[in-house]
Amino acid sequence: MVGFLKNLFGTKKAVVKEKPPYYDIVCPFCFEKYHPDEVEFRAAHYREDDEDYALAEDEVLNQYRKRFGLGTFDELEAVIPPDTIPEENKIYAGRVLVGITDRYNVVSRRRLCPKCHNDLPLTVGKTPSNIISIIGPSQVGKSVYMTSLIHTLEHVTAGNFDAACMPINTEISRKYRDMYEEPLFEQGNVLRSTQVSEVQEPLIFQFTFKDESKDPLTLVFFDVAGEGMTDRAYMEMRASHVKNSTGMLLLIDPLQIKTIRDRIKINVGESPGDFTDRYDSPREVIINLFDSFIGHQGGKTDIPTAVVLTKSDMLHFLKEEDGEYIRSNSNVFHNMVHAKTFNVTEFENINGEIRRFIEKVDRPLKGAIDVNFSDTAYFAVSALGSNPVDLKVKGVITPIRVDEPFLWLLYRLGYIEGKEGA
Repeated sequence: MVGFLKNLFGTKKAVVKEKPPYYDIVCPFCFEKYHPDEVEFRAAHYREDDEDYALAEDEVLNQYRKRFGLGTFDELEAVIPPDTIPEENKIYAGRVLVGITDRYNVVSRRRLCPKCHNDLPLTVGKTPSNIISIIGPSQVGKSVYMTSLIHTLEHVTAGNFDAACMPINTEISRKYRDMYEEPLFEQGNVLRSTQVSEVQEPLIFQFTFKDESKDPLTLVFFDVAGEGMTDRAYMEMRASHVKNSTGMLLLIDPLQIKTIRDRIKINVGESPGDFTDRYDSPREVIINLFDSFIGHQGGKTDIPTAVVLTKSDMLHFLKEEDGEYIRSNSNVFHNMVHAKTFNVTEFENINGEIRRFIEKVDRPLKGAIDVNFSDTAYFAVSALGSNPVDLKVKGVITPIRVDEPFLWLLYRLGYIEGKEGA
């Protein structure tokens, strides 16, 4: 099995690809895709004597902000389409349009998405647009996992890989801190599930390496309502980001698998913590993904997909020395810190164990994954380290292997190298 996996994942070094002159842009706000020459610009000044450069409402931007319950702007500087600027007044970095000189000889470098008029990150067009989609059915814990992952990336993972992970602007920084990080990590409150009626603005972070020869990653985490993942209309309207994803994290709660849920109920005893029978099938999410976009591609999706078994701390109730499902010395219960390089040996161990686990407890789910995804790896994580009681975390939050699926995506995409462990 180990030899097969080594052949499957090829060389242990990050694949070095020839860098193209530019990259198509995927807007990290509205997820529309377009050529770098199509970006628009926000004027760097305004004039009362020229209606083209007068302060005015930006209806396109305000429409976007209304969708997410954000405040709107009464007046902003004008939006300048690129086709109104002579070629000699356009400023390029290589083949990427990065600025313009307007009719008043004033330079603007504030690039806007032509579809939603949000300010684009400085690196778009010059580096790949990377969208990491976190998907899964209701009650799987997407909001909690996303919060724990970002917290771990900022405080642990980035330092281990000589990088920094930061929000791209102060508005996103405040939103993540106030709505996600502080309630969970400082107050110990488990985040409530995202509702279908809510349209969540993406959380956008920049993962930047100290080595300037490595391109930074723009990471877009989108908290999609679990109920919406099994609703075709919701997927078509609000989850178009999946189609343009660079990588996906497909979350599966062991309690969504009936054989596991029934066995844990028997073994859990008193004080089970948060434990509910209202679980959707993860297979329904895959069926809807196929119906929404995979089936239209004419075959399997080749987007690298990490299949992530969440709430792995619950598997303590299944462990046995010669357990049918989980042994007492399982890799699942031991945290793994990857530093400098991706530990391929540890990855192969956890990947093989969870693949076999899923196939044993829910073969139809494993089959659905196999026929729809061509590039998968399997992981087990605990975002909190323990099962909360009455939506409160007791003690210190201690995530287990929470960043490993993300690091596998970096490894697959060629951003970090891998090596065999001791």
